[in-house]
Amino acid sequence: MAGSRTDDRPGRSEDGRAGPLILTEDERLLDDLLRLCAAAGVLPEVGHGPPARGGAWEAAPLVIVGADCAARLRAAGRREGVVLAGRDADDPALLHRAVAIGAERVLALPDGERWLVDRIADAVEGAGPPALTVGVVGGRGGAGASTLACALAVTAARTGARTMLVDGDPLGGGLDVLLGGEKERGLRWPAFSESRGRVAGGALAESLPLLHSLRVLSWDRGGEVAIPPPAMRSVLAAARRRGGVVVVDLPRRVDETVAEALAQVDVGLLVVPAELRAIAAARRAAAGVRAVLGDLRTVARGVPGPDPGLPPDEIARLLELPPAGELGWEAGLLGDLSRGVPPGVNPRGLLARFCTGFWERVPVPSESSPRRPRPSGGRPDFTAVRGGVRA
Repeated sequence: MAGSRTDDRPGRSEDGRAGPLILTEDERLLDDLLRLCAAAGVLPEVGHGPPARGGAWEAAPLVIVGADCAARLRAAGRREGVVLAGRDADDPALLHRAVAIGAERVLALPDGERWLVDRIADAVEGAGPPALTVGVVGGRGGAGASTLACALAVTAARTGARTMLVDGDPLGGGLDVLLGGEKERGLRWPAFSESRGRVAGGALAESLPLLHSLRVLSWDRGGEVAIPPPAMRSVLAAARRRGGVVVVDLPRRVDETVAEALAQVDVGLLVVPAELRAIAAARRAAAGVRAVLGDLRTVARGVPGPDPGLPPDEIARLLELPPAGELGWEAGLLGDLSRGVPPGVNPRGLLARFCTGFWERVPVPSESSPRRPRPSGGRPDFTAVRGGVRA
């Protein structure tokens, strides 16, 4: 059967993580379970009888047991993360078998398919801290929000953090161009415009261009310039589940799609040039963002010339927002960009130094951060729910 393994080694997902173990001899059920694993972006191992001790039964992040095999697993030993799958969750014999093997849920297909896809993806991707997600918005046109978003992502990746940069502004020209990777192979936003529900985080990352040690989701050069709200919700949720850092470059106008992005942002940065006219424009942009995002801060962007412009504290006071710092005018930045030098690559430049200081003040969750507990097998009470029975 395609898309599965039948040896004693666990299957692996696209990014190398171990996949679930499926135990069943019911070919129809197996076909359904393989399809659900494919939807979750993982490669399972398939067994057709009681598993050997010390093998995949203990090592697999999740075990899915078919109703036909449950009676033969009494001696397999208890473990967390066991799901019993069948066609009739109300069958009393199936419930007794679930108790005997310590299953966390009895699942009836096809009603429980959506839950099972999520459970498979959660088990394989892990349940660590979600990515620290930073949204960057320009207070007015030409404020430098896209430049700052790229520099934040580049400096985060330079520290070794798992980083993804998401271009949420379809009219911005493409962040891959700003990073010098418009010809790099990989998927762009139009490939995800029909995304709904669960998107596998590992599969998403592997499909995107890799530029300067970070993954970039940008726009192609085609005419499609719309991201449906469900697609934004699904893609950003997948990016956040990978952990590390996600930086989102956002337009100033908040529509339904931008609101979906802002709902998943932890910290918002409003880039405001230090001039009075920019304050008036930034106030309008801030009003829309603050309706969705609670933590919005100002970045005072320096202006060229001898006049330093408005002080950062005064900009923050006028906008009634906390300051995130001052980004001075970097005279050589435009020249660097015209020569194809990406923002933030020069660690001694003002832009990179601002970003480094920002990440020091807002630390990135590490892999050693406390992890959220996975659903436990525990002692099930088998409360009836739609699509099956859960512990």
